[in-house]
Amino acid sequence: MSLKPWKVTSAKTDKSYKVFNLRTDTAISPRTGKEHNFFILESSSWVNIIPITSQNEVVLVRQYRHGTRDITLEIPGGLVDKNETPEAAAIRELSEETGYQASEVICLGSVYPNPAIQNNECYSFVAKDVVLAGRQHQDEKEDIEVVLRPLADIPRLIRDREITHALVLAAFYRFYMEYQGKFS
Repeated sequence: MSLKPWKVTSAKTDKSYKVFNLRTDTAISPRTGKEHNFFILESSSWVNIIPITSQNEVVLVRQYRHGTRDITLEIPGGLVDKNETPEAAAIRELSEETGYQASEVICLGSVYPNPAIQNNECYSFVAKDVVLAGRQHQDEKEDIEVVLRPLADIPRLIRDREITHALVLAAFYRFYMEYQGKFS
């Protein structure tokens, strides 16, 4: 059997929130000919960035996440603003969340966070030789603690479930598979 795209017969934005829209698509299965509704979260692209100091320390952030109602250990990241490139968004998020700036930024690629129900991509970057250049600029809904950890500790932090965010894991996977040698 050869898979074919489903024919979308209608798409309607049901509700709009600050960070996403809820859209209902109605589509016809090419296999059965039956029509079904699908609920899609429309969002801007996201970014995250692995900041590494010249001492091979990773600048991480701890913050409370309402979805899991828990404090997580992550890398800086956030939404790509309208008319902003993913790289510019990653540099901005690094500065806002940590106060650090990078001398070099390399794109690690992108992933679809959940293509079953979301339409966006998450771009990952690595920043080389970051330095503390100012203070954090958190918004009213953020309480972020900056934490430095040796790059060599990251696999253990992942293995011991201290780092559990799937998009952070995807970024580190790309880093270790393709770029680690450029930062040692």
